[in-house]
Amino acid sequence: MNILLLGSGGREHAFAWKMIQSPLCDTLFVAPGNAGMASIATVVAISPTDFEAVKTLVLENNIQMVVVGPEDPLVKGIFDFFKNDAQLAAIPVIGPSQLGAQLEGSKEFAKEFLVKHNIPTAAYDSFTAETVEQGCAFLSTLQPPYVLKADGLAAGKGVLIIQDLAEAQQELRNMLIGQKFGAASAKVVIEEFLDGIELSCFVLTDGKSYKILPTAKDYKRIGEGDMGLNTGGMGAVSPVSFVTDELMQKIETRIVQPTIDGFQKDGIEYKGFVFIGLINVKGEPIVIEYNVRMGDPETEVVIPRLKTDLVELFLAVANEKLDQITLEVDERSATTVMLVSGGYPEDFEKGKIITGLENVTDSIVFHAGTKFEGTDVVSNGGRVMAITSYGDTFPEALAKSYANIEKIHFEKMNFRKDIGNDLL
Repeated sequence: MNILLLGSGGREHAFAWKMIQSPLCDTLFVAPGNAGMASIATVVAISPTDFEAVKTLVLENNIQMVVVGPEDPLVKGIFDFFKNDAQLAAIPVIGPSQLGAQLEGSKEFAKEFLVKHNIPTAAYDSFTAETVEQGCAFLSTLQPPYVLKADGLAAGKGVLIIQDLAEAQQELRNMLIGQKFGAASAKVVIEEFLDGIELSCFVLTDGKSYKILPTAKDYKRIGEGDMGLNTGGMGAVSPVSFVTDELMQKIETRIVQPTIDGFQKDGIEYKGFVFIGLINVKGEPIVIEYNVRMGDPETEVVIPRLKTDLVELFLAVANEKLDQITLEVDERSATTVMLVSGGYPEDFEKGKIITGLENVTDSIVFHAGTKFEGTDVVSNGGRVMAITSYGDTFPEALAKSYANIEKIHFEKMNFRKDIGNDLL
């Protein structure tokens, strides 16, 4: 079958890498893709949110399945666009409906869903520009640090964690009145801070049954020792060493099952990934957030550990037969380290020539922000590429990734040298 994958990052390159291994995949189209995907698939320079262009591409190329990588097209309703178009309705879209995508598109919607279905989460309240002073008063009732979350999509940067009350109150005003994150912070959720260790739980669902994918832990801060600004993610490891069978049982019974049951109770069509951001507080899992797609860079360690045919899994999701599939997982650890542009996550330069990729051995290079300029591969984003490796232990896998990073170069290249250190 011909398949279209929407997206251009490391997550999508990992999907593409896995999907082309399937005998069910004849031609893989990627829109808009990147330099790494161009070597394994047919890349098409259209935006994933230009639904009319996507429709034309699908019909002209006899595409029989669409897999959505990033959140934007999901929040904008691509699932519903296909479902409600007579020419497209028979083509499955792997991703939730627009209503389901509100779990990521609106922090308030997600919190209301969690509370409604008795899923453990932090205490919260939400505020707008009109109620900003009430929000400041609410902050004064909490203990530091203070957690402020832009309600809408802010490319992974809309969460502030602040120690000082006066600073938190000022940042709340900056978000609501000063539009620090644009329309995304027209509403802000203030949340109780939870002290524990974070992990990511990934679930693939056909709306009725589900498969829990390998756990992963990512590293969001730009600086070593988890210091500095939040990024889209600087690296990840899988599996997560502190996730015991007992903790996993709690996650499934208290969080995963009620989430899928909640979709059915609320009439939410959901055929795709649920990314549940969790925090382990003294052995008790609590939900921080939902995302409606796979995480990045966690995908670059989770997908390589799947032995099961990914296209077969997607077909089972489309046909609501996921309960008939056995999920096989590689027992080895996988790790990834992101190479990022100098200055990221603040101002950075693009167009830096990348050299040494041909010298990488025993690691997989997943391109994120890259493109071709002539025959040169050049940087084209803040996060440039992810170097993923396997190992019997995650330190062994990390050693391979770091050894191969020594072979790669572009001007002002930056990366964290302490991924996984907190788990040792």
